[in-house]
Amino acid sequence: MKEVTQEVYLKWYEDMLLWRKFEDKLAALYIQQKVRGFLHLYNGQEAVLAGALHAMDLTKDRMITAYRNHVQPIGMGVDPKRVMAELLGKVTGTSKGMGGSMHIFSKEHRFYGGHGIVGGQIPVGAGLAFADKYFETGSVTLTYFGDGAARQGSLHEAFNMAMLWKLPVVFIVENNGYAMGTSVERTANHTDIWKLGLGYEMPCGPVDGMNPVKVAEAMTEAIERARRGDGPTFLEMKTYRYRGHSMSDAQLYRSKDEVEEYKKIDPITQVLDLIKDHNYATEEEITVIEKRVKARVQECVDFAEESDYPPVQQLYDVVYEQENYPFIPHKL
Repeated sequence: MKEVTQEVYLKWYEDMLLWRKFEDKLAALYIQQKVRGFLHLYNGQEAVLAGALHAMDLTKDRMITAYRNHVQPIGMGVDPKRVMAELLGKVTGTSKGMGGSMHIFSKEHRFYGGHGIVGGQIPVGAGLAFADKYFETGSVTLTYFGDGAARQGSLHEAFNMAMLWKLPVVFIVENNGYAMGTSVERTANHTDIWKLGLGYEMPCGPVDGMNPVKVAEAMTEAIERARRGDGPTFLEMKTYRYRGHSMSDAQLYRSKDEVEEYKKIDPITQVLDLIKDHNYATEEEITVIEKRVKARVQECVDFAEESDYPPVQQLYDVVYEQENYPFIPHKL
């Protein structure tokens, strides 16, 4: 695994803090009705992304996930201003304001969504990996889904094909304890989701999803396995979300005390404590990072709010174009 240096810890702290504050601002904008539709936040799960990015080759590896998908593209290199604009439905967004919260996408940065159908991205991720094997690109696809999607039949079909063809894919279930409002204990007769991989003789195992170092270690091994042609791995990231399934979730299925207990192992706090314990940064330097994050989030908000909504004409400019369908041509 690439060494976890002082610079890595400082980057993790700034990145995870940016993702947290970015989404905290989204929650406020949602209450103001500036973000419409659904809004699924990632608060608490940031270590899963931070550790994975440390293990990836961002020049060629891909990522695909479900609808809790705002911070992943930022980590992959997408300008956060464009992500914020997409969430506000503005023409400067990643999909020109037509995708919204659940459908962030960037082909340029190899982030393939943002999928609203539960588990729908699992076979698509396997398909991306099939393309990479077919064209011998040397790339690996990270395919994320939640604990609820682990109960979908599409998972088993994708697992079977991925093992049969030794596809360069890493399957990751982000087990935050609740599929919408239903605990893992109520959805199956087992709680160790990673064991689903055993039925396909797929390398699998649990990972502390609140610790970016543990995530990076497991992801490095899985990515290297996939890249050398030995096929997929299935990892269960044991993590937790502090907010509800979406902004409309009243969270009646859990207690406030439970949430507070998990906040004691918050990934951002863990990294900050290590930075302080090892004297990687002074209090003044940490304050500078925090001010820089705050300013960057405000810059995203200003950019999004000052951007225009898409013109009505855009609806016609993105229709599929074919020679025997002589209507308005595709312009984008």
